[in-house]
Amino acid sequence: MNIRTATVEDTDVLMPIVRAYHEFEGIGSTEPERARSVAPLLSDDSVGRIWIILERGQAVGYIAVCFGYSIEFGGRDAFLDEFFLVPAARSRGLGGRVLEAVKTEVAQLGVRAMHLEVARTNLSAKKFYSKAGFRSREHFHLMSCRLGGE
Repeated sequence: MNIRTATVEDTDVLMPIVRAYHEFEGIGSTEPERARSVAPLLSDDSVGRIWIILERGQAVGYIAVCFGYSIEFGGRDAFLDEFFLVPAARSRGLGGRVLEAVKTEVAQLGVRAMHLEVARTNLSAKKFYSKAGFRSREHFHLMSCRLGGE
């Protein structure tokens, strides 16, 4: 396994995997929308990062982290926005190794807490993230509101 920070030069490798994740999760997005959303993460480290996951030189997934700030957690925080492995790369411990590597790297960048959302019905993902140290904050409920634009 190899994991490396994605750059603009990786767009052609990355975008088909992003499309596969969006199809898997039922996220309605077009190719141009995905490209516009991913571009800042490939060119501006202050926004966040995307790492490409490779096995034997082939891209088998990606993980995207977006940066923010939290008063509650006392500093910079991050949102694990997307994490996807192609089906053939799952259930072999690869995801856990990738997640630990990314957690270590973002902690070295001064991130104090990382958050994520997972489908309530995805019990295997919930178990996976719990094993990696993520805890449900039952007192809180994530809510979202689109602003401006489309």
